[in-house]
Formats: sequence, structure tokens, C-alpha cells
Amino acid sequence: MKKVIYLATGLLLSCSAWATPDDPFTQAVSVKYTVPQGLHMVKVVTDYNDNVQVLTKEGFYRLSGQELVRDLRFRPLAQKIPVDVTTREGSGHLYYLYADKCLTNGYAGIPYINLPPGKFKRVAVDVNGRMLLAGDQAMAIADNGKLTSLPDIPEGVTSMEANGGEFFILTPKAVYQLKDNRFIPIHRVNNATAMAFSGQDIVLGTHHGYYAVNRRSGDTCLSLQLRLPVTDIAQLLVVNGQVWAGTPQGAFLKGDSACRYFASRRWLDQDSVKGMTVDSNGDVYVLTGTGLNKITFNRQTLAQKAAYFQRKIREKHIRYGFIANLQLDPPGDERTAQMADTDNDGLWTSFYLGSQAFRYATTKEPAAKRYAWEAFEAFERILSVNQLTGFPSRTFERKGYKNSDPERWRDSPDPEWEWKGHTSSDEFVAYIWIAAVLHEMVAETPEEQQRVTAFIDKIMTHILDHKYTLTDIDNKPTLWGRWGPEYINWYPTTIGDRRLGSTTIMAGLQLAYALTGKERYKTAAYELIKKYGYLKNILIDYRTIKPTPGYLHMGIDMGNGGWNHSDDEMAFLTYWVLYRYAFTPELKEQYKTAIRNHWEMERPEKNALWNLITMATAGNFDATATTWWLQTFPMDLITWTITNSHRQDITLLPANFRNQATATLLPLDELPVHRHNANAFTLDGGHNGDSELAGDEFLLPYWMARYLKVLE
Repeated sequence: MKKVIYLATGLLLSCSAWATPDDPFTQAVSVKYTVPQGLHMVKVVTDYNDNVQVLTKEGFYRLSGQELVRDLRFRPLAQKIPVDVTTREGSGHLYYLYADKCLTNGYAGIPYINLPPGKFKRVAVDVNGRMLLAGDQAMAIADNGKLTSLPDIPEGVTSMEANGGEFFILTPKAVYQLKDNRFIPIHRVNNATAMAFSGQDIVLGTHHGYYAVNRRSGDTCLSLQLRLPVTDIAQLLVVNGQVWAGTPQGAFLKGDSACRYFASRRWLDQDSVKGMTVDSNGDVYVLTGTGLNKITFNRQTLAQKAAYFQRKIREKHIRYGFIANLQLDPPGDERTAQMADTDNDGLWTSFYLGSQAFRYATTKEPAAKRYAWEAFEAFERILSVNQLTGFPSRTFERKGYKNSDPERWRDSPDPEWEWKGHTSSDEFVAYIWIAAVLHEMVAETPEEQQRVTAFIDKIMTHILDHKYTLTDIDNKPTLWGRWGPEYINWYPTTIGDRRLGSTTIMAGLQLAYALTGKERYKTAAYELIKKYGYLKNILIDYRTIKPTPGYLHMGIDMGNGGWNHSDDEMAFLTYWVLYRYAFTPELKEQYKTAIRNHWEMERPEKNALWNLITMATAGNFDATATTWWLQTFPMDLITWTITNSHRQDITLLPANFRNQATATLLPLDELPVHRHNANAFTLDGGHNGDSELAGDEFLLPYWMARYLKVLE
């Protein structure tokens, strides 16, 4: 059950009674190994030393560091290509089956047997060292150097295993047990594909799920499992009593209550699984036709996770103080990473600046303060790089290197630079957000405070001087930089822009008044409230927002389509400013009602940042969801193409206005990578790995949780 906490209002640091200790948790992480090109993978095994070996049609390979290399250690075997390899039950020693012999290097190399050339293709070795051999039309057992022929199994062998000192053979028709040199059928199957053992049970994979039977009676003890990410089972592995399955569409772990699905290049070099093995740590190695991957489960704290993203950002993602995406060409190759401007450099940077402000307020680390001011320098320059007064550029770049939307760029008075116009309301939200958190947490001297005040004063003066618009170099309002009554109140109450625009401009005016003391801002705010109904707009019930087509703005039907999650992002960042800089306690109470109303709509998304901002303002908080969000946030932020809509273990909802695809949100590391402005319930998406996000999406809610003392 979710834990919902209602906090006393106005007590931002009174949350220690509900604080969650930052205990280590299990973080699934993928490791992809470098594999020589041209190999045709056959099988992966681990021995008792946790050495990982891969049988290929081109030879026998071993894992050395991060690379798969030819196994040349045993000179007599270095140039030979095994037909099969396996490990002895109980001891974990490797046994090699060649065209003419089967041998091991364990036990001083004593166990071996010469074989009729080309007769056998599979081997299994039991705890006593007996070798069960299978070929196309032959079965035999080797014991103490003696080869004994066994009856043939006409339908052929799918797989065979030694377990509990006994041999079990899976064929397309049955599971057999070897007893007294005879194959006794213990369970009839219909084209079973894989076999594994769990205690006294045999787990059997099919093209339509898996089930389990008792190894003695052959009776079904686990019914056919169908609520799985993929039901076409190719490989099975049991690890600590839990079933792992390899499929043509990735691998999954069937937990007690839910599946963990490992597919796409976030987890595997490709999705078609050919083999799996496990080491003594419980790490699972997944072999595909082209690569070797490891799914490892690291124990780490959220603090360690935050340190990882902090280091990642400082190493690769700072462009003139802005947070930058990385462009990867070829896709997924981080060695080719280049930082590039985007349409919302200011907005994305505001998340990182905010994280460092909360970090500094929590820890007083000088580096956090330095990074916050470094980011703020980029915000200051968006005002100075252009020739307009108080107009903030979207971003800037050295001349000739612009990346996004080339038609929106203008020449700077500085001939070495260009700046991007068409600044939007998204960017405006970033400006008031970073000014608020800098003012509260970082600006400690009069000089620092004046920098923040001057920044917001210039922007808000421009907006008021231009009749509540951001007016670009063409002397026209930008597409979304509009807050005047004739625009805001043109929207019906069923379109979210009416509420959102009223919220953002009111927050900006309150903040500007608090920082500058200029009555102009307060007067303008109250005029919007009393004459134009902006407070009433802010209190619009989000439950009444619905499709309302027919309202065209600049050729765009503003009431058409589904829920706007970008608006959610703008609104929640604004709520911090709106509430904390309210003119009166009465306004604060009314703002709380509006914030709580929005939060109730957003609760299914479990967004940690929305939870924390709501807790710090309206007092509502979902502690369980916040921790879950932070823990399942992916470590790999490359925009791999990810697909979940085919999964059989999820409950799909009918099409709806909020575009909530499933009843329950999947773990974030199984979903396409996305920022806070996207629909968390989007099951399929990505861009084939052509870019990489920074990690500020995690750092802001993490440090806010630390600041608010809901995370120790």
C-alpha cells in the first residue's frame, strides 16, 4: 500500500519523522562486452572459478576483463574447436567435447575418453563424473573411460542436464530420465523448448509460456505461466529459486510479484537470446547471436547513484554552463559524443542548477555553490548575448556551430557568437525557478543577491513593457511567450493553458516583487487577479480539463489531443515559486488547494519531483512512490529504442485522455528514457541510441529529498 503523508504547512524542514534511511538497494545494471566481429555464438558457461567461457563455431573463447578473447591457455587445446562444452555437476569443472574425444583439464586431466569421430554433439556430466553423450542417431554413457551405447531416442535431443546425480533429457515429445541405462519417460511434452531445475521440480519452456512438473511423478506442479513479458521461451535458468527466461525478444526474471524485463540495447546488444549462465554472485550472462552481456545487481545507495550522475555531468555534459545532451554518431557509441544545443537549454539546465542549489543548502559543499553559479552565468549571458533589452535568448553558440532549429538563430552583436530566439514559456519557468532557488539557498552576499535580482528584474520588466509577452527581434511576441488577458482568457477553462499561463505569470510577478520591492509588479499581479480573474484561473479543477478542439492559435488546435505532460513540468516547477512567494497567507492557502488538485491527478506517475514539490507546498507526499522512482531511475540514459507494448505481463488500459497506457507504471529502467516533461506511461519509444541525457533529471529530486529531510 502506498504511504500518503499530510505535512503541516510551511514547515519545509519538519519531515524527519518520515525520513527514509538511504539503505543500499539493488540496482540492475547492464555490462556489454567487446566481442570480435564475425563470431557465431553457440553457448556460454561459467566454471567454479566464475570464469566465463563462450563456445563459438570459430573456436573457444574466454572473458578477459571487458573483452572476449580466444582461449589459448591450454596449448594442446588452443587450436581445437569443441563441439560442446559443459560443467560437471557439483564441481563446476569444464568438460570439452571434441569430434573424437571428451576430456577435462580438472582432476589433473585424468578424466577423458576417446570417441568414434563425429558421432556425438552434446555432453552432460553428473556429480560422479559420468558423461552422457548424444548425437543425431546415437546415445552413450562414458564412465571411468568405458563407453557404453544406450538406446537411441528417435525424436532427437533438445537438451540434457545432470541434476541430483541423475540425467534428464528433453526431447520434442517427452522428458526422459536415464535409469539403468534406459530412457524412462516421466512427462509427455508438446514441442517444449527448454528445461531447468528448481529443487524437486523441472521447469519446462514452451513457445507459449513455461510450467513445472515434479521430477519424480511428472505431475504438473506449476501451471502454464502466461503473464510474462514474452511467452516464446528459448532458454531457461533458475537462480536462487527464481526463473530467468531467454526469448527472441530479450530476457526476463520472474519475481514473486512482477517480472523484470531486460530487452533493447539498454540491456543487451540484441534481443534474440541464445544462451544464459550465472556466476556465484547471481550475475546473469546473456549470450546473443552477436554478443555477450551481463545483467548484474549492484548494491548501492541513492547517494552513490547521485555521485555517479554528478561525475557523469561534470565529465561530459557542461556546455558554457548549460546542461547539454550528447549526440552519438554512430548511435550508442559514447566515444563519438558531441555536446549540442537544444530547444530548451535553459529549462534542462534549471534542473541541474536547482539540484546544486539544494545540494549546497543541504551540505554547504563549496563545489555545489560553484556549479550553481557556473550554470547561472549561462542564464545571465542569454540576456547579454543579444541586442534586445531584457529579452532572454533560448541559448547561444559560437558562430557557425548551431544545431537545433536553424531558422530561429540570430546574429549577436559579438561577431563570434549567435543566439537563438523564439523563447518559450518553458524557458520562462526555468528563469523564475532558478532565481527563486538561488535567492533562497545560494546567494549569501549582497552582490550575489543583486545578480539574481537583476536577472529576474530585466526579464519581468521586458514582459510588462511588452504587454505580457516575450517580444523577439522581429518585434513580434514569440509563439508561447504570452501571458496577457486577451490570450490567457481566450482559452476555455477546459484547456489547461488558461490555468498554466495564469500560474506562471503570477509566480513571476510575486517573485519579482519579493526580490526588487518594485510596486509595479505587485500592482500588475493584483490587476490580473481582480480585473481579469487570474486567481480564479489558477483554481480551475484539473479534473475538468478535457479535449476541447476548435481553439486555433497560430495554426495549432490547442484543445486537440491528449494530456500535455510538458505543462505538468512547467506547473510543478512554478508551484515552488508561486507558493513560497505568495503575497498573503490567504493566497498561500488557495495555492495549496490548486497544487493538491494537480498532484492528485499526477499520483499514478509516481514522479519523485512532483511529490517533493507538493510536499514542500501543499503538504501531500507519497513516500513509497518517491523512493521507488529514485531507485528505478535508469543508470543508462542513452535514448535506445525500447518496446513494451507487446508484453503479456502488463494490463493495458483503454485509450484515454491522459494517455495512461497501463494500470501500473513500469519500472523506469524498463521504459524509454524520458525527461520530466514526457508521459511516464509511454511504453514504446526512443531514438535508436542517437543521444544521451545527462542525469539532472535524477539529481534534482534526489537533492530536494535530502534538503527536505525525507531522505537521510
